[in-house]
Amino acid sequence: MNLGNHQDACVYEVPQNRKGQLQLVLPKQSGEEASSKREQWQRRFDFLLACVGMSVGLGNVWRFPYLCYKNGGGAFLIPYFISVIAAGLPVFLLEVTLGQLTAQGGIAAWNICPLFRGIGFASAVTNFSLDCYYNVILAWAIHYLFSSFTAVLPWSTCGNAWNTDYCRDLNSTNQTKSQNGTVLATNETIRLTDPASEYWERYVLRISDGIENMGTIQWELALCLLAAWIIVFLCIYKGIKTSGKVMYVTATAPYVFMFILLGRAVSLEGAADGLRYYITPNWSKLSDMTIWSDAGAQIFFSYSISLGTLTAFGSYNRYHHNSVRDCIAFAIINTFTSLLAGLVIFATLGHMSTVANVSIDKVAESGPGLAFVVYPKALGLLPASPFWAVCFFIMILLLGIDSQFAGVEGLVTAITDFFPRLVLYPRYRMMFVGSICIACFFVGLPMITNGGMYLFQLFNHYAGSLIILLTAFFECIAVGYVYGARRLSNNMKAMHGYGLGYLPVAFWCVITPCFTLAVFIISVTVYEELTYERASRAEAYQYPGWAVLVGWMLASSSVVMIPIVMIIQIIRTPGSFVQRIKTLCRPVMNENLLARLENNFDATGTEEYPAEASGENRANVPVVNGFAFHPSSPSNQYQTHNSKMTDEIDDTQESKHNQSSNNS
Repeated sequence: MNLGNHQDACVYEVPQNRKGQLQLVLPKQSGEEASSKREQWQRRFDFLLACVGMSVGLGNVWRFPYLCYKNGGGAFLIPYFISVIAAGLPVFLLEVTLGQLTAQGGIAAWNICPLFRGIGFASAVTNFSLDCYYNVILAWAIHYLFSSFTAVLPWSTCGNAWNTDYCRDLNSTNQTKSQNGTVLATNETIRLTDPASEYWERYVLRISDGIENMGTIQWELALCLLAAWIIVFLCIYKGIKTSGKVMYVTATAPYVFMFILLGRAVSLEGAADGLRYYITPNWSKLSDMTIWSDAGAQIFFSYSISLGTLTAFGSYNRYHHNSVRDCIAFAIINTFTSLLAGLVIFATLGHMSTVANVSIDKVAESGPGLAFVVYPKALGLLPASPFWAVCFFIMILLLGIDSQFAGVEGLVTAITDFFPRLVLYPRYRMMFVGSICIACFFVGLPMITNGGMYLFQLFNHYAGSLIILLTAFFECIAVGYVYGARRLSNNMKAMHGYGLGYLPVAFWCVITPCFTLAVFIISVTVYEELTYERASRAEAYQYPGWAVLVGWMLASSSVVMIPIVMIIQIIRTPGSFVQRIKTLCRPVMNENLLARLENNFDATGTEEYPAEASGENRANVPVVNGFAFHPSSPSNQYQTHNSKMTDEIDDTQESKHNQSSNNS
């Protein structure tokens, strides 16, 4: 049988059949047709900026500085960097490599191991939950940004319509008030509040007594939420060609505002005291298991691991893109941003504690309380405070918006790659993206009611909880022991032109899964029930049992997809139980990957477009199936998905093919 021109038939080495003959896989589409339908990053740094914009966000500003202060200052950096090396970088590289190799989103990419395809669905469920509530933060930021365009910041003074008689500037301490009468004398404890706290609770949130009393929608916040979703839609409805350009602004501009705020903060009285609290190490904290739990959790949250977005972004890379370089650069930028944000925050808090004559621990907070109460309160103390408030909330908005539309893009890519009919035409994609945004908008509406803050905290605590550690654990198991860590390492060598030796095998098979599971166990051990502290209450609000149950159901809704999909796959696969398991442990090869390989390489197995990285010329790297599999290995068997197989190849063509592969 004459194979003909390489451009007309993509020869792909698959296991020899029982007669020892090779087989031929013919994709339905030519390489150029298939590749043209999938976008790719246009510039070298598009992928890196997309990852930075996605992962470097509000958690770096309001979570990392507080964790560093809480867990012994500089001592926290030791478990933090250990977590980066043991879990952050390995899982980050795993997900990116998986996307770059398969050119598929977070669900379809797991065709490399159909038995664990549920990992993709688990990531998609988690991503959807985060997308629904994350934009609520942007709605608050938009509200505060517009409120900052005034001569006097509305949260800097008492005496407004929303303030109570207990409003006091820079005083949040408890006092006792005695009410004496002729017949009855009572003593009641009250808490004096500051104007920033009352503006946040009584004007912006108009918060109720608990999650049992949800109240009505705050229409000002509803308009802000709608504006946030419109921005997200406009950034991604045309795909990465648009969002990739937007990232050059949203991923870099926050650093400009961060350095401006840092320059102002370090010049304030008491800034040195705040920085001292932030960085002074307390080595005794290292013996506390909480510090290791916080460090590991922070890495998974800030790296956006187990959401499918990294896989989606990696799928838009060229086949030979140096993703290892970008992963290392990302880790450096992420850590630098966290440390920089901590300097900005604690220099300002040091000034506020000096002015208020209270200790740092009285003003240090994390989460929304830091961004929308504590820091705005500090900004109100500065000359030209509206200008600094505008800078701060623009920074918050930019940090949040690129994380949000990156998350939605990852969700859209995962779904549309698994159901490609949804985006047969450009207008279909626009309609689908619009549908996702509308659905998330309506899910987020209850979070801007009177009791919405309690619901928001429920999502924040459970939807993005430590359950994602289990998803990452199963990712390592699926790649390390089913697909094969060495196999994926060989894939990386084929893509990048150089290998990492046994490092990927050691991390993906042993170090990372053990570390991830250990952090999960420690986190469960030190777990505390969710509470919500209000400035006007002496005691924290305790969530009712049914709300905690809903939270755990929300958390488990993602990871439970792994066994559910696994059972469905086993039931749908023919053969005995052992045969089904063996079949589901073999990669499924589809036309998308085959056509991409055909389009990127000519008949000699070299890359058609210039190599991006300097140093070793990867254009001459031989491609063995794009997977560097060894046909002699019994474990390297494939399934073919939606493709035709020829009956056999004659001995002459087989010998020519083997000779050509050896020459490459």
